Amino acid sequence: MQGRSNGCIPMIIPSRENKPDYTYIMITAEQLKDVGARRDALRRYLDIDSKKIEVEEEELRTHVADFWEDREKAEAQMRKIKGLHFWIDSYTALDKQVGELELAMDFFKEGLVEEADIDSQYESVIKEIEKLELRNMLRREEDKLGVVLKINSGAGGTESQDWASMLMRLYLRYAERHGYKASIAQLLDGDEAGIKSVTINIEGDYAYGFLKSENGVHRLVRVSPYNAQGKRMTSFASVFVTPLVDDTIEIEVETARISWDTFRSGGAGGQNVNKVESGVRLRYQYKDPYTGEEEEILIENTETRDQPKNKENAMRQLKSILYDKELQHRMEEQAKVEAGKKKIEWGSQIRSYVFDDRRVKDHRTNHQTSDVNGVMDGEIDDFIKAYLMEFAATEQN
Repeated sequence: MQGRSNGCIPMIIPSRENKPDYTYIMITAEQLKDVGARRDALRRYLDIDSKKIEVEEEELRTHVADFWEDREKAEAQMRKIKGLHFWIDSYTALDKQVGELELAMDFFKEGLVEEADIDSQYESVIKEIEKLELRNMLRREEDKLGVVLKINSGAGGTESQDWASMLMRLYLRYAERHGYKASIAQLLDGDEAGIKSVTINIEGDYAYGFLKSENGVHRLVRVSPYNAQGKRMTSFASVFVTPLVDDTIEIEVETARISWDTFRSGGAGGQNVNKVESGVRLRYQYKDPYTGEEEEILIENTETRDQPKNKENAMRQLKSILYDKELQHRMEEQAKVEAGKKKIEWGSQIRSYVFDDRRVKDHRTNHQTSDVNGVMDGEIDDFIKAYLMEFAATEQN
């Protein structure tokens, strides 16, 4: 049970019949005190009192007559207000839950509430506290954004391509579980099964903040269904994660460095596959402002049958890549300062999925689980939580 310590002495309450025996409840006085302390700490960390004043001031700005004349500016203002309300409302709901738990403890002493009800309320409060504490760790500008998640199969042909498709399903299921909007921007099918690569746009509050933990090489070990001898095979796939920029982020794109190609979408594209060149290919001649090195950024988008819309989506992905390059530079500069601290190396092998041993292990945090089916169905919250608990504090510096 979360939050319990084996060293705690349980609270002893006389039974309601006043007999010599005692009733032991699972939540202790120290645990109840700890819940209140964590709630109070969150109020300070989140600066709830200041946010309440700020949201009133920001809402007043929306009452002016010409507020909606500049739609982009108005929408940015509404997003700002929504963000403030998220923290205020989340804390208010938590504060109410903690108050109800404290009240339930008093009722329990009077014999009006069952032990199971107390236990259930405690578990619910702990989950909400941990959820808010994790959100509080995501303070970087980019954490609140959506995410561009690209999966590439490694060497190994059909086996690694099948593994890439399994990872695609994992992240699509994760997005669905969390109410995020996921769309496939580009998909390249495998030769016999699976996929060679896929680019997924996942939109939702703090999608990047949570999914940045997935950046790196993912390793699969299993008895391959594609091996006639039934041998145990090892496959790799790379996951690249970049923030999905929105119109609140200003990115400079030099139009002179852009060139476009169009092509006919392939695959199960429907009626227009060989009729309309709706697919777009964007080439951007990028020059690193810090090193002077040059490279070509290539982006393909076949997300819709509307060529202008695909161009718009490709430009959004380009801005995300350019934004991520700036973030990488910041991280490199931070790493030089914090050379002695433990850090994540982008592109390193981060996690192993061993099917026949029923084990998934993250090599950065050592968090592991035997629920392989759950993980492959998108239940990766515990891995994300372990990553944030270990590394988010370092990232804030």
